[in-house]
Amino acid sequence: MATNATPRTEAEIGVIGGSGFYSFLDDVTEIQVDTPYGPPSDSLFLGEIAGRRVAFLPRHGRGHHLPPHRINYRANLWALRSVGVRQVLGPCAVGGLRPEYGPGTLLVPDQFVDRTKSRAQTYFDGHPLPDGTVPNVVHVSPADPYCPVGRKVVVKAARGKDWEPVDGGTLVVVEGPRFSTRAESRWHAAMGWSVVGMTGHPEAMLARELELCYTSLTLVTDLDAGAESGEGVSHDEVLQVFAANVDRLRTVLFDAVAGLPATGERDCLCPAALGGMDPGIRLP
Repeated sequence: MATNATPRTEAEIGVIGGSGFYSFLDDVTEIQVDTPYGPPSDSLFLGEIAGRRVAFLPRHGRGHHLPPHRINYRANLWALRSVGVRQVLGPCAVGGLRPEYGPGTLLVPDQFVDRTKSRAQTYFDGHPLPDGTVPNVVHVSPADPYCPVGRKVVVKAARGKDWEPVDGGTLVVVEGPRFSTRAESRWHAAMGWSVVGMTGHPEAMLARELELCYTSLTLVTDLDAGAESGEGVSHDEVLQVFAANVDRLRTVLFDAVAGLPATGERDCLCPAALGGMDPGIRLP
């Protein structure tokens, strides 16, 4: 992996995912970013795709050493914004809650349900930062938590690649690192939810608070315990299915990067999520 002689340390688009999405690119620059919330999961890896500057961040760190409940989501999103990122793509592995959403399904959700328990999920909690700054308490709406423009771009990028994406659905986010019991899985399905994962929240909500456009891409790696008749999902099964689909998922991501609007041309509501409210802290 080559490094530029004069590294560029800015980017306009962020991708939160594993090293499989950037490791083959030329001229990747690795930078470390400090945040008021501590270190992000890993360094940022900056490169170029279709003329767009992109910052890649391994969500679980190199070597996948961070379980979902220990990821510093606030630091991750803050670090991306600090290098100029204003649009974020967040691929993640999920379990299908319906028989028709079997392994290999790509679903682009338009809603999430939060069933996590212990994660810091806001920047605006009134808790003092290390520099003494105290954020105001600000209530930001997640009624439609994903960027509508980003969703359209991703769905378009996925079609025509031997992959018909599911346009819309609900991602229920559980604490992890354990998988669901069969009873929990059946309850999730009975509620009408589509897929279940461990990393979609608070990622999307924190992006909204930073006025970033955030789009989730969920890759089904298994039928969740209540949607199958076998012995339930295993970690190895998840890794195998994800690895088998990573090449075409990467193609979708890169085509989506090329299709996203320029930062100054965003016409969605994401850049005005705070609605003029004073967060009490200076966003990067």
